[in-house]
Amino acid sequence: MKQEGILYVVATPIGNLGDITLRALEILKSVDSIAAEDTRHTSGLLSHFGVSKKLIAVHEHNELQSAEKLLMQLKAGENIALVTDAGTPGISDPGALVVDLVRKAGVKVVPVPGVSAVIAALSASGITQNGFYFHGFLPASGAARRKILQELAAQSVTLVFYEAPHRIVECVADLNAILGGERRITFARELTKTFETIYTCPLSLACAWLQADANQQRGEFVLLVEAAPLQEAAEISEEAQRVLKCLLAELPLKQAVKLATEITNEKKNALYDLALKIKNEGYIDDKKPHHHAP
Repeated sequence: MKQEGILYVVATPIGNLGDITLRALEILKSVDSIAAEDTRHTSGLLSHFGVSKKLIAVHEHNELQSAEKLLMQLKAGENIALVTDAGTPGISDPGALVVDLVRKAGVKVVPVPGVSAVIAALSASGITQNGFYFHGFLPASGAARRKILQELAAQSVTLVFYEAPHRIVECVADLNAILGGERRITFARELTKTFETIYTCPLSLACAWLQADANQQRGEFVLLVEAAPLQEAAEISEEAQRVLKCLLAELPLKQAVKLATEITNEKKNALYDLALKIKNEGYIDDKKPHHHAP
């Protein structure tokens, strides 16, 4: 019986072709075929490095159907590389559905790490806060975008978003209105490319910076917004703190915060911050049963 193939998830450059890894090139040269988000774009990349392979289109409109075909090829013993136009497949790009289906079928999936716009932006931002929350692209609709931002407003970690040039000004205006102008934002624009820009300012000044130079509204953006300031527990009444701790002992965090807000009339954001602090500092015991590996 023929041995099953391997699906390699291969990161490719986000701009500077010199960022491709030696291992990625080795894999791209050795596989039987390459599944690509845009075959024309990937053809250019492969041509630059002298690689000639059969290309299979796998994009957001056909990913599930393509995944099933790829699985058949893998089961038949073919090795396949999965790539996106730029960066790592499955990170705000097609690829996750393919990987999920292939892994569920028991076929081996091997990551070939490399460039990630998120990590590149964080590394050059100088942000010292612990942890980050990567959301990817916010909704295109203003109302939907503002709803998501309101849900994220109390997060006590750096918020990371992707944004397209045609929505950048309205997106930043919403960030300022909902998260507060005192928070700092770092723009990481056109990373690794000729006009790479990394700029930090308070959100209150961010729209003015963008509008002062139309060139700064071009290209692909990673936006990093500083974490919400931690609310002091003293601002919340002792009774509200007691209620919140009791609820956290029995319920998931979001549900506990929602009920505590309704019961105590305290601000939801303040209770959410306190709930995170309680969980992180282990003020309560987790009463749910634990299953230990043998």
